[in-house]
Amino acid sequence: METLEADRVYNFNPGPAMLPLSVLKEAQAEFLNFNHSGESILEISHRAPQYAAVHEKAKADIKELMGLGDEYEVLFMTGGASTQFALLPLNFATKEHPGTYVLSGSFAEKSYKEAAHLGIGTIAASSKETGYHHVPAQDELKIDPNAAYVHICYNNTIYGTEYHYIPDTHGVPLFADMSSDMLSRPLDFSKFDLIYAGVQKNLGPAGVTLVIGKKALFEKSPEKLPTMFRYSTFLKKDSLFNTPPAFNIYMVGKVVAWIKEQGGLEVMAKRAKKRADLVYGAIDASNGFYRGHADKDSRSFMNVTFRLPNEELEKKFIAEAAEHKLAGVKGHRSVGGIRTSIYNAMPIEGAELLADFMEKFRRANA
Repeated sequence: METLEADRVYNFNPGPAMLPLSVLKEAQAEFLNFNHSGESILEISHRAPQYAAVHEKAKADIKELMGLGDEYEVLFMTGGASTQFALLPLNFATKEHPGTYVLSGSFAEKSYKEAAHLGIGTIAASSKETGYHHVPAQDELKIDPNAAYVHICYNNTIYGTEYHYIPDTHGVPLFADMSSDMLSRPLDFSKFDLIYAGVQKNLGPAGVTLVIGKKALFEKSPEKLPTMFRYSTFLKKDSLFNTPPAFNIYMVGKVVAWIKEQGGLEVMAKRAKKRADLVYGAIDASNGFYRGHADKDSRSFMNVTFRLPNEELEKKFIAEAAEHKLAGVKGHRSVGGIRTSIYNAMPIEGAELLADFMEKFRRANA
């Protein structure tokens, strides 16, 4: 595991988030002269062979980590997950075969609203009525067999909940927004027909959206859609129909290579559990001083959300945490409180220092 340098902070922001220090240093070393080209990766043509090697290796490494075969393709797109919210129903849903959505948090709800706005979205289950404290369980899902797809948001950053099972959709294609837990643990990714993720939480700088799905699915994009709204355009042109965000893809490739070098998704999962256990342990041992939002069986390994006895103490916690190099712990504006995001690149020592600070703060303020 990497350790923090003296002049850096532990970045607990939900995204953009921490990147591995070794990746940043590697990019820094190559910045002015990438692969003996005499150019920065920021300047090099996306048609140049040096960039083509970066592009294809990133795709291959992602598929290798996910255990996916040739029937799947990796697309590099832009516009964040928010653009995917609209593109999915535009490409795949109709009034006869709507997309159906499991509402487990703010972004799951936003994705549903895009389909509903088009008149081609329905709800399969929702935990909104209980404050999004949990992700709906399998027996809560009411899936219309006529649906074009079932959409889930696998990890909910604002509410700190995460799926710990893969829904059985009874043959309906399964789509997932994995923006905030992508490549953080092993999963049977072949059970998903399409996965998308903004990379700025676990895999790189903001500006790239990964879309991984079955080629046969991408090929179904309606010709009536504008060119850049069709997944088939990105499939046929290897995500190079227009100039892609080459530097950001380069950084994603480096982070994915780093995950492989660290030992793959099994190692990422072990570290995630250790970090989460430290922070949740501080919550559970606080005698109610810290009140976690998520039900225990839905707790996220990526985003830990909790409240303190009052807002004044929360403000004090945020200010004092920053003094201890624990940055970005303020909760989302819609729910308040505290949110600590502990993605792949967060060193274990960051979670240790956070848990230690939480205990000291509790003793001083309880």
